[in-house]
Amino acid sequence: MMEELRDLYQEVILDHGKNPRNFGHPEGANCEAHGYNPVCGDTLTVYLTVDDAGVIRNAAFEGRGCAISLASASMMTEVLIGKTLEEAKKLFDGFHRMCTGEDVDPQVSGVDDEDAVERLQVLSGVREFPVRVKCATLAWHTMQAAAAGEHECPVDPVQVTTE
Repeated sequence: MMEELRDLYQEVILDHGKNPRNFGHPEGANCEAHGYNPVCGDTLTVYLTVDDAGVIRNAAFEGRGCAISLASASMMTEVLIGKTLEEAKKLFDGFHRMCTGEDVDPQVSGVDDEDAVERLQVLSGVREFPVRVKCATLAWHTMQAAAAGEHECPVDPVQVTTE
């Protein structure tokens, strides 16, 4: 059963990596940041359209990178649309903990969207390959920088700058 689950996860990652959702530079984006992972060369720009109430109305990205990096960005944009910036931060925190080896209990983490957490579980396998954690979290760090208007990301070796 575990092998079947691993195969399904790999299929989902490959699908999102080859056919990323929300890929492109949307009109009207009012938050933008560029992220770069010097370890493997992945580079992404994340675009958010955030309304006056702090709700993410659109999320998209452009860039190039490995299948994990692109799949993570694609899946992230899908789950963020309609979330508040506060909910996005909670999802980021839960996703980061999940990728670094901690289990995420939505009730404990404050993440109200169990479906989003379950969908993102596909990427939890990166915890077995610590160098790949940076690939999976690049888009998320970049999204956080875009939402906060930051020019640099506090987590190395991922470098994030806003445009």
